[in-house]
Amino acid sequence: MSDAEVTRDGLTGVRPGREAQMRAGDGRRRRDAPRADHPGDSYYGRPIINPPVWAERDIAGYLFAGGLAGSSSILAAGAELTGRRRLARRSKLAAAAALAASLAALVHDLGRPERFLNMLRVFKPTSPMNMGSWLLSVYGPVMGAAAASDLLGVAPRAGRAATVGAGVLGAGVSTYTAALIADTAVPAWHGGHRELPFLFAGSAAAAGSGFALIAAPRAESGPARRMALLGATGELLASQLLERRLGVVAETLREGSAGTRLRAAKALTGAGLIGAATLAGRSRSAAVASGACLLAGSALTRFGLFAAGMASARDPRYTVQPQRERIAARDS
Repeated sequence: MSDAEVTRDGLTGVRPGREAQMRAGDGRRRRDAPRADHPGDSYYGRPIINPPVWAERDIAGYLFAGGLAGSSSILAAGAELTGRRRLARRSKLAAAAALAASLAALVHDLGRPERFLNMLRVFKPTSPMNMGSWLLSVYGPVMGAAAASDLLGVAPRAGRAATVGAGVLGAGVSTYTAALIADTAVPAWHGGHRELPFLFAGSAAAAGSGFALIAAPRAESGPARRMALLGATGELLASQLLERRLGVVAETLREGSAGTRLRAAKALTGAGLIGAATLAGRSRSAAVASGACLLAGSALTRFGLFAAGMASARDPRYTVQPQRERIAARDS
């Protein structure tokens, strides 16, 4: 029998079993054992939180297409009210196509269409997913009515009212997905809950204005150019603030596939911003090139942020270290 004293904290002078080195039967260290210098301090170096099971193509595509739909509706409403008929029509069609793609991606990730409908069985203001489902269920028919009225040439007054209504709802459609992903335990998303809505709003505006620069005639592209300036500038500023606030977690925004995508997104968004501010108003080809850069930059921003979030969830260091820093700051 050991003479070690048993206390409430275990055996006095005996190291806890979790600090023991795990070895295989032949004495070699097991491959799944934690490194002695592992900074995450988690169970065998495993992730502390479960990474989302979302498919990248579906959910990142859903984030991008939803932003494009919402911002296109805002642009269509402004064009409708100022008499820019062709810009309004093409923005409505862009919103309709983007919303269809967004819903298709969401339903594909859910697995069965009825799962989306099941989210409408309750009304829960504290759930971004539930509120987003209700928002889409209202926005979709209103936006569809606006596009149908324009294409078919029927009920112009109702169509005009629907266009304005879709523009109002489009602001929420453009940004609610930021609250959706920030309301998770994923470090790169939750840590940026203050900046993500502004980043998503700017990215959505860049996408909607980018499509309009490509599709609308140059004579009516003034609102699209102004939206491009505001959206691209807001996106670039918000991304810089996000990197500063995330601290060590910002490594996920600079490394791996996420880093490659986000660097390309910044370059393309910056090029689109410069083009929209200088040559897009005088040259049709410059407007198309600027619009393509803005669209591609917005898409890469969404896919890059998705990849960064998944990387931060897989590495326990990005969960543990920020918690320790917050505790140290609170106790100091």
